[in-house]
Amino acid sequence: MSVLGRGVAEPEPDQHASRWRDRRVNEPTVPLRRSQPDAERTEPDQPVDAANLVSLHESIATLLASRGQYRQAYQHLRSALDLMSELSTPPPIPEQFRREVDRLRREHAEAQEQSIRDSLTASYNRRYLDRKLVEVFASRGGAAGLAVALVDLDWFKQVNDTFGHLVGDRVLQRVVELLQQDLPEGAFCARYGGEEFVLVVPDVDGRTAVALAEAARARVEDHPWSSLVLGLRVTVSIGLAHAPAADVAEDTSAAAERRLREADGLLYTAKQSGRNAVAYSSGGKAHLAGPAAGRRAVVPPRAAAR
Repeated sequence: MSVLGRGVAEPEPDQHASRWRDRRVNEPTVPLRRSQPDAERTEPDQPVDAANLVSLHESIATLLASRGQYRQAYQHLRSALDLMSELSTPPPIPEQFRREVDRLRREHAEAQEQSIRDSLTASYNRRYLDRKLVEVFASRGGAAGLAVALVDLDWFKQVNDTFGHLVGDRVLQRVVELLQQDLPEGAFCARYGGEEFVLVVPDVDGRTAVALAEAARARVEDHPWSSLVLGLRVTVSIGLAHAPAADVAEDTSAAAERRLREADGLLYTAKQSGRNAVAYSSGGKAHLAGPAAGRRAVVPPRAAAR
């Protein structure tokens, strides 16, 4: 034992400890992986973690797709692609994975489109109508104003009772096709319920709106319905509400409901004044368009419930 200043003795080297230290020095070291914050994480760990997350997102997407949850599956696949783009040396994307992303993207778009379409007529449904009307009112209907036309098939119950519901379904589908012909850009047709449909035409003046509605009515009347079934005849009545841009209300559901109530009141006029007609308001009075304008009696619009 050697002495280290002021009488402090240094221990003699232990042979076993010395051999143990030599062996530890010569052994390869295995670094321990510790949980570290993102800011302190070492660069080599990032690709490994990202690759694991990519695999995880792919697995979750496959599971969700098998359950029909295409929106969530698509989001996970997008996350996987984003992670791949962040890798310093991104792995090659398998062609099968690309095809799966494309398939899920298409199915997601189709599911979204189906959610706003009427299953029978392929026109927009009531859910889309309610939402879109609010958006149209928010934009104040365009510079020329906004037209809302409520269309109802005349004597449709007799069509079902006489020719059957299958023919009735074909009639509804054909009527929608005729109503959508020649609609200007931005306009759309939606099923309001039963045999009632709504035409929404933004950025249109009153005279043009009446002409569009009358042309749609005439197309339905003039269609060769006997080619579908012998003896079939179909007509529609239309109530047309129009407001200049200055009178279009604010972005509220109440404003859209008021416009629909106005169209409904004018539809009552068209029905009670002989059907197969377009009724509209001008100068505070109800009028009929086209050939129906020559009829003697024009029933005033039904009072809308407040």
